[in-house]
Amino acid sequence: MGRELLIVWAGRHRRRPWEDLCADYRRRIEHQVAVDDRWVKPRAGGGDRARRQAEGQAMAAQLPQPCWTIALDPRARTLSSEAFARELRRLEAEWPHPVAFLIGSDLGLDEELAAAARQRLSFGPMVFGHELARLMLYEQIYRSIAIRRGIKYHRQRF
Repeated sequence: MGRELLIVWAGRHRRRPWEDLCADYRRRIEHQVAVDDRWVKPRAGGGDRARRQAEGQAMAAQLPQPCWTIALDPRARTLSSEAFARELRRLEAEWPHPVAFLIGSDLGLDEELAAAARQRLSFGPMVFGHELARLMLYEQIYRSIAIRRGIKYHRQRF
């Protein structure tokens, strides 16, 4: 993998246990590809819709141009780990710019930002907190690297 990956997320907290877990995967990933974690503080006031829109604008401001964006959305399609690895491989071969994953806050991802994303990805129909979703994303990125590199981490289950 040769492109920069960005994890752009909004959330109320940056709790130490979650940060430590994400940092562990980030260190593993950085051996293969540059990865940058960009936190956007939630916006206060104005109601949920206004806050979600303000967060979306702040997240969009964190994105370099051009950038391939993938919004995490529980309503989107799901991929197996192997399919996710193939998709990242395809992007590496075809897209010479950063790839950014977008994770919304406790209110979810701004719909305008999600609609503008080039892809949407789901971890399933269940809703996960932004901290857990970010950790799961890091783990799946590392797993995709392990699949591609033959690192003894991923095991085919079926």
